Amino acid sequence: EGYAVVTLDDPDKRNVFTLEMSRQVHAVFDELESDSQISAAVVTGEGRSFSAGGHLGELLENSGPDGMRDIYAGFLRIASTPLATIAAVNGHAVGAGMNVALACDVIMAGTSARFDSRFLQIGIGPGGGHTWRLRNITDLQTTKAMVLFGEVLDGEGAAEAGLAWRCVADDHLLDECGAMAAKAASAPRDLLIATKETIGRTETITDSEGAVVNELDTQVWSMGQPAFTEMVADLQKTIAAKEG
Repeated sequence: EGYAVVTLDDPDKRNVFTLEMSRQVHAVFDELESDSQISAAVVTGEGRSFSAGGHLGELLENSGPDGMRDIYAGFLRIASTPLATIAAVNGHAVGAGMNVALACDVIMAGTSARFDSRFLQIGIGPGGGHTWRLRNITDLQTTKAMVLFGEVLDGEGAAEAGLAWRCVADDHLLDECGAMAAKAASAPRDLLIATKETIGRTETITDSEGAVVNELDTQVWSMGQPAFTEMVADLQKTIAAKEG
């Protein structure tokens, strides 16, 4: 139905986000973006956790700026994809694992979900844009409560705080996310991608005229595309038939 399910699959280690997993995620999204039949992706974790965070040994071995960017590369690849993305969070999403969820366009939480920043609690500063992404999707107080004070949100709490779009039963999580992804993918792929870009640019818009200009080119372009012109033609035929 036009979407893929990308599974972090190392359940014995609670899907710890290693350099190798980061490389694989990068490669998978390269592959998905090259497939014209795929417009959306659901990212989830195998087993009882979404992702328990970064690999502590690798963090110590790659503590410089370049090394840290290598560790970030996987979830930053998700953040930069033009595809529509949904995080289906089952179980714990901790630290860098929470970053994977925050990199997606929409977060859906299972009832088992546990969102845990945990950077300060293990003696390390947040990384990979964690505070910005969390602040951008929730609010200042939620960000401070989770990062500074170590507050952990379950699925329902995440939905109440705006961190998750919705909380659903674990056994319905992938079905719910799949239905959302399929709905996004039902739109023309080029239009979906262009509209996601349009939404991304709204972060820097400060006035009404800027908001109008931001959408104008994409809307005018889309009105000349088959999805719209054929719909209008069909509608006109229906009206003419009723009038006749």
